[in-house]
Amino acid sequence: MRLSVLGFFCFFFAPSLCRVPSETHVKTEPEHASTPPRGWNSYDSFCWTISEEEFLQNAEIVSNRLKPHGYEYVVVDYLWYRRKVEGAYTDSLGFDVIDEWGRPIPDPGRWPSSKGGKGFSEVAKKVHSMGLKLGIHVMRGISLQSFNANTPILDTVKGSAYVDFGRQWRAKDIGVKERACAWMSHGFMSVNAKLEAGRAFLRSLYLQYAEWGVDFVKHDCVFGDDLDVEEITFVSEVLRKLDRPIIYSLSPGTSVTPAMAKEVSGLVNMYRITGDDWDTWRDVLSHFDITRDFSTAKMIGAKGLLGRSWPDLDMLPLGWLTDPGSNEGPHRTSNLNLDEQRTQITLWAMAKSPLMFGGDVRKLDETTYNLITNPTLLEINSFSLNNMEFPYITSRRRCRSKEKVLSQDLAEGGMLGIRALGLITCKDAKANGWSTKALDQDLEQICWKEKPESKFEEPPCLYKRKPLVASGVEMIYKKQYEGTLHLLESDGMELCLDASPRRRLTSKEFGGGSFSPCKWDANQMWELNGTGSLVNSYSGLCATVDLLKVDAGSNEIRSWIATGRRGEIYLAIFNLNPKKTVISTNIADIGKVFPWKNMKGASCKYHEIWSGKSGVTKQMISIAVEKHGCSLFVLTCD
Repeated sequence: MRLSVLGFFCFFFAPSLCRVPSETHVKTEPEHASTPPRGWNSYDSFCWTISEEEFLQNAEIVSNRLKPHGYEYVVVDYLWYRRKVEGAYTDSLGFDVIDEWGRPIPDPGRWPSSKGGKGFSEVAKKVHSMGLKLGIHVMRGISLQSFNANTPILDTVKGSAYVDFGRQWRAKDIGVKERACAWMSHGFMSVNAKLEAGRAFLRSLYLQYAEWGVDFVKHDCVFGDDLDVEEITFVSEVLRKLDRPIIYSLSPGTSVTPAMAKEVSGLVNMYRITGDDWDTWRDVLSHFDITRDFSTAKMIGAKGLLGRSWPDLDMLPLGWLTDPGSNEGPHRTSNLNLDEQRTQITLWAMAKSPLMFGGDVRKLDETTYNLITNPTLLEINSFSLNNMEFPYITSRRRCRSKEKVLSQDLAEGGMLGIRALGLITCKDAKANGWSTKALDQDLEQICWKEKPESKFEEPPCLYKRKPLVASGVEMIYKKQYEGTLHLLESDGMELCLDASPRRRLTSKEFGGGSFSPCKWDANQMWELNGTGSLVNSYSGLCATVDLLKVDAGSNEIRSWIATGRRGEIYLAIFNLNPKKTVISTNIADIGKVFPWKNMKGASCKYHEIWSGKSGVTKQMISIAVEKHGCSLFVLTCD
């Protein structure tokens, strides 16, 4: 390469002074979801019952007390369109308010400003005037109520009923009844997104949300065991074309793996990676392995819709709460003790999960407020880098007699194994493990080929049978599902394998593998491919048989590490044991995960945020951590 004198000077000494201006100045839009979204969600405190008055009361307090700490979204969770009357509950039928096009609209009894076709527009104006952004929860596809009413579909271009091929299309033309949401079968079903009429319906939904002034959409029953890639892809296209950005969030996350998430993470801004998180220690515990896996897969802050995407660990069930599936509003405090709450929010921060507080902020106590507004945690959550699990820790369990010390390293699990059905993306080679086994001329099984752990253990097998077609309506779908099978628990029993659970699971529960009475339902339809993969017709995911680790005492220690924007190092240490434990790490081992930092012989100033202790160390950090508790160090090293 040859350089002129000026070129030599510019290249080596003053590149910023010698930039050649481009012929056209392209204005770049700010990156969408550049940091994990932060806000408040109504679900943990109100389930589905929240009213406009209660919502705006919470929003005003969020604006006054939490917005200065980055909490900017206020989200109405599910069933805002359901009338709160006798007989209505989370999976009831016939209680929803829908417009002439089969689209859900707010229940005017609970949301009086929605009268006159205003939807959430008046609520959005009030939320925006508070300096906040409005979010809503929506379900997959179309409601069973709209399907039964066979409502017409809105053509948003013409402003009238959708017409194609010389006829008007309606809800029953696009709804896929056998793909009803597994855990809300009386609520919603998929639409056929391959049909232009189905796409027209989805477009009419999301354009209406945008017209209302919605800034955040939580799309439920489309991910994890309920995966619907076609609907996610089309909704993402609609949102991408809007004249203002809307955060796109997916839920729930039962059985999610990094490989599954990679199929959709670029289409969205946040996506759940567990079932519902509630205020139990086992729910908190269930997040450690999955967060490690997503960090290892480089999914934290990866490319997303018009910006970034973030693995979501679910809302923080702290403060004043309700119960899962309840018809009652907030009436109790969180079951997690303070150490467990610190462990939860510290893991959420270190894993850079979106922070969505779930408690009723009208009864926000000072302890909870100080926890969710802790400046170190919020700094880590927004701006830290290189976030990962840190394996170089050891522990000594404190015994009452003080005569004996039990040593333990990170690899020790305290777990028992049982076999269970799992669901993974069919692109994963692990899915190709099934084969057919003939028992006699008319009876066959489908068996998992992988060798069992024990020579006395038989490989898992299921009896196969073609799905029974019982009615004329179901005959319509026979060709679509030709070649699919029902898989039975045993010969002669009318119990078929469900791919996805028929109730909403919490994060501590393992999804998949349940049996229920056989019926014409895509959740029970399977296809065995020549590659040995067993594909489910409901989610398009493939079945595997895994050795499921069941908690047998949680005798573990864990640690996470990250770097800060001012050169600091964050080190979080978690004691998952049921007893107080002394946990230690060598300063030099930090260099094993951050090789660009020379930690050999380094001197580090430290500050532990929960105890307030500060000091200087050159060799080791060692601290006694309460059961289910954590320590969080901020290190500044020479």
